[in-house]
Amino acid sequence: MKISGFTIIRNAIINDYPAVEAICSILPVVDEMVVAVGKSDDDTEGLIRGIGSDKIRIVHSEWDLSKLPGGHVMAIETNKAFQHVSADADWAFYIQCDEVVHEKFHANIKTACEQNLNNPAVFGLVFGYVHFYGTYDYYGDSRRWYNKEIRIIRNNKNIYSFKDAQGFRMEGKRLPCKLIDAEVYHYGWVKSPELMDRKLRQLSTNWMGKAMKERLEKTEGIFNYDEFDSLERFQGTHPVVMQQRIGEKNWEIQVDVTRKRFTLKKWLLYQLEKRTGIRPFTFRNYKLI
Repeated sequence: MKISGFTIIRNAIINDYPAVEAICSILPVVDEMVVAVGKSDDDTEGLIRGIGSDKIRIVHSEWDLSKLPGGHVMAIETNKAFQHVSADADWAFYIQCDEVVHEKFHANIKTACEQNLNNPAVFGLVFGYVHFYGTYDYYGDSRRWYNKEIRIIRNNKNIYSFKDAQGFRMEGKRLPCKLIDAEVYHYGWVKSPELMDRKLRQLSTNWMGKAMKERLEKTEGIFNYDEFDSLERFQGTHPVVMQQRIGEKNWEIQVDVTRKRFTLKKWLLYQLEKRTGIRPFTFRNYKLI
């Protein structure tokens, strides 16, 4: 069985993406790692080469920034990277460069790939998600955050990245998938207030749209993390590859996790999920089998 990893990245240094941590977090699981490096305004390629793993294979791309609205450029670049996955790979493990997999899940991931290798009905494997917000101490626990997504797919080049590269499709249909006992830690919303403001101002013109621009107009160079509906304090451990980054954090954000901001309907759905684990009426990019 062969597992290939693949990812896309551009301007990793400027935007302070945990790209090195993301890639290193799945290197022990994969047999090769395709990294599609977009033409950047910094030395992103040097950063990736600095990992020093012979599993990594860098390919080059130039992003069509006119496709930024709606995040379509992410799907386009993801599809390009997927095409570089070796033909003899059985599975393709997709990781975005603000996502990290805890080492405690490595054995489960390999086992799931082995168990489903010869089951042609399974086209992908679905992971749980933990979305950190503001700092490494808090995560979003409301329905505004997707709680599961496909991250391993068959090496079938008829599969393609969907919309903003959150999920995958084939022939316009959702992929039949198995849910596995593993999680992705998403750190895209963990940055200093100054850096988050700068990142979103760069994106909002082309991607985030009117709502985000209106929110940013209320601030002056410092992103306001206070606008959330529900957060919880993280009680687990972070991946080993994240420890240095976490230790270098130089900002503090105080969060009152007892404060919830829900409509009555969302409050009832939130309580149902907390008590039963059931999340009704939620959109899924996949079909569980």
